Amino acid sequence: MRIVYPHQLDFMDNYIEANRALWNAKTPHHLESEFYDNESFVDGRNALMEIELALLGEVKGKSILHPQCHFGQDSLSLVRMGAEVTGVDLSDEAIKAAQDLSSQTGLAATFHQGNVLEMDQVLKGKTFDMVFTSYGTVGWLHDINLWARQIALHLKPGGTFIFAEFHPVVWMFDDNFTQITYPYLKADTIVEEIEGTYADREAPIKNISYSWNHGMSEVIQALLDAGLKLEVCQEFDYSPYDCFPNTVKSKKGFQIKGMEGLIPMVYALKMKK
Repeated sequence: MRIVYPHQLDFMDNYIEANRALWNAKTPHHLESEFYDNESFVDGRNALMEIELALLGEVKGKSILHPQCHFGQDSLSLVRMGAEVTGVDLSDEAIKAAQDLSSQTGLAATFHQGNVLEMDQVLKGKTFDMVFTSYGTVGWLHDINLWARQIALHLKPGGTFIFAEFHPVVWMFDDNFTQITYPYLKADTIVEEIEGTYADREAPIKNISYSWNHGMSEVIQALLDAGLKLEVCQEFDYSPYDCFPNTVKSKKGFQIKGMEGLIPMVYALKMKK
């Protein structure tokens, strides 16, 4: 069930705790899901996708900040590639799982529980060669300008920001992708009661979530205003993940049945400080 409310700040404290509870509930099911296939990850699989790998390039010896790192598969994949990685996530359950996964795999990384809009509180002025974040991130944030400033704050001069995200066009559709239901350019708060999770639709969990649709221009302008320079902007007509209803497998990933090649599903940015 989805309800759209005007964008107002009187429940912002509640939204952070609600979303933390949501992701705390999701994490145990994600750890056991076929979607994340944690067993093959422990055995050596790199969890990163071709889209972001192409933009990341060589990361050996680089320090990388990974906001919204969830339970650490992508963070530890970067460690496998030779990077020194710090992850931050709102969910304390996800951070505990990330620390456990780090120990289990022998891949050393630092993980902090915290709000990515307030990363300076846990990172204490530390800066990085790169900041990387991907897939299902900015939709959980009410203030995209504050997010962009946090990204810039934690990049070294000349540092690189790599961002891959689901295209905002995807979030205009109803849950089954049968019709356009929601506006592209509107900053209202979306409040939903979510049953299950994208990684396990039958998971016996039900939670309230708060989210926002941010258009591409809003995201890019926020990053430009924060002092970053755009080097690469890409769009893709597929998702590397089978995380939406009503999908079909394509050569590169997954597309919405009946809309194959008709809508963008992912975009990616490379920016420099």
